[in-house]
Amino acid sequence: MTDKTIQFSIKEDSDAEMKQILNEVYTALQEKGYNPISQIVGYILSEDPTYITTHNNARSLIRKIDRDELLQSLVRDFLNR
Repeated sequence: MTDKTIQFSIKEDSDAEMKQILNEVYTALQEKGYNPISQIVGYILSEDPTYITTHNNARSLIRKIDRDELLQSLVRDFLNR
C-alpha cells in the first residue's frame, strides 16, 4: 500500500459514462435506420423520449443522462475548455 493520495475526477467519470451511453444510443438508432444525430438533438431539445428507439434499451439508457450536464459537457468540449 502506498501513502500517496490518488486523485480522480467525478466530472471525467461522468463525461466518460455519458459518452458511452451516447455511443450505445447512436448505434441503436443507426441500426434501426434513423438519423442518430437528428434524433438525439430532438431528444435533448424536447426531452421527449420517443425520439429514441427502445432497440437495445437505448431509450432507458439515454434517460440516465442529465440533459443540462450533457449540454454543458458538449459546449465545453466544442470550445475545448
